[in-house]
This record gives sequence, C-alpha cells and structure tokens, in this order.
Amino acid sequence: MPSLSSSASPYDSVVTALRAAGCVFAEDEARLLLDAAPGPDELAAMVDRRATGVPLELVVGWAEFRGLRIAVEPGVFVPRRRTEFLVEQALAQVPDATVVVDLCCGSGAVGAALADALPGAELVAADIDPAAVRCASRNVAPFGGQAHAGDLYAALPGRLRGRIGILAANVPYVPSDEVALLPAEAREHEPLVALDGGGDGLDVLRRVVAEAPDWLAPGGCLFVETSERQAPTAVETFARGGLAARVVVSEEWYANVVIGVRS
Repeated sequence: MPSLSSSASPYDSVVTALRAAGCVFAEDEARLLLDAAPGPDELAAMVDRRATGVPLELVVGWAEFRGLRIAVEPGVFVPRRRTEFLVEQALAQVPDATVVVDLCCGSGAVGAALADALPGAELVAADIDPAAVRCASRNVAPFGGQAHAGDLYAALPGRLRGRIGILAANVPYVPSDEVALLPAEAREHEPLVALDGGGDGLDVLRRVVAEAPDWLAPGGCLFVETSERQAPTAVETFARGGLAARVVVSEEWYANVVIGVRS
C-alpha cells in the first residue's frame, strides 16, 4: 500500500502515492483529498482508502453534480456526471414542472439538481434501499424535498398520482451477466440493487413504464437512462405503455436518455 513521504511536500507526496496506486487523475484527486482532510493523519488514511480502490467520492464524502456538492456515503450509488444530460433534457422538455419525482434516487442527485433549477417545485425522491434514502434525505432537504423508502411507486405519497411533471428514474440497467464486467469501484463499493437490471438490463425500466401514465400529469414526462444497445427496446416498451417516446443522445457524455410523454 502506498505511503506518504515525510520529505516531499504534502501535495507531491499524495500525487506520488496515488500514481503508484494507478490513479489516472492523481493531481486532481490530490487537491481534493488535501482540501477534505482535517489533518495529516486523516489525509494518510484517506489516501490509503483511495489507493485500495475506494471511489474518490466515497473517500471525500461528496460528488459534484451539476454544480452541486452531493453527499455520498458507503453503500450508496455514486452519481455519474453523464446523468447530468438526463437533467438537462428534463428541464428542456418540462421547464415549468411544479412536481418532480426522483425514482430510484440513490443519493438524490438528480432530484436535487432539478429542484435547484426549478425553485418552488415540489420534490419527492424514492428508493428501495434505506441507505440511499438516508443519503438522499440530506441532499433534497435544502430544496424542501422529501425522500421515501419503498419499491418504486409504492414509496410515493398517493397525492402525487396524476400530478407529476418530471418523473426521473435512473433505473439500474446493467444486464445481470455483465455486472461482473463493471469496474471494481462499482462492483465492490456500490449496491447491486443499483446496478443489476435483470436479464437484459430492462426489468426495472419495464416496471417503471407500466405505471408511469397513472402518475404523470397530462404532458408530464418520464426520463430514463439506458445504454445505446438497449435504447430501441426501451422505446418500444415506452410506446406499449402508452407514452410517446423518443431517444436523445449525447456524444460528449456517451449518454442515452429515453423520454416518454403522457398525452
């Protein structure tokens, strides 16, 4: 395990240790670790955790998402920067949304980012994992949001039925037999329930689509991220569920978002 040099500057010492551990962005990570560590002992412990493969976000306790610092905790899915594209699409499609739901919310990053851009909107987040709900509660509270535990729509207050303008569902979409191919940071430090989407990766998506028309307001939209390979099947699923569907793609973020509109 890399150790910090007592002769080099703290920054150079951390960079060297991170490089030795194979961290590609050692310089950037070193700055974040130095900023987060209260003292040298804590810094050494944080560098050791990062060197053993713990995601940087879990080491420092937060992830940046659309300009926000989103608190993250061990055992909670770390928000991906590419999912900012989903948020951008939701805001472009429903810029006047007054009710926002972040389903399969994980840390609540998507909901927090949407609420940050939609002052006054009612925000509810939900996840089946109690650890995620605890974390999301911290992140949505500054926007007046609430987080609930439960299986998809079962977690939502009944008063939201037929009123949701933006329904963002960052569902797990990795096919079960491909989970083992994910980077170790995801496999070893993030909950399986947030990664494994079943046989073809779309099991949870199908369940979300099946009930979405009952919860969306007229003109309300469902936004789901998928892989490029899954997008055509996802669009068909949306259409069978009664939603007018299309795919938007970001080459920059390598992101694919399926948008479904309730008529």
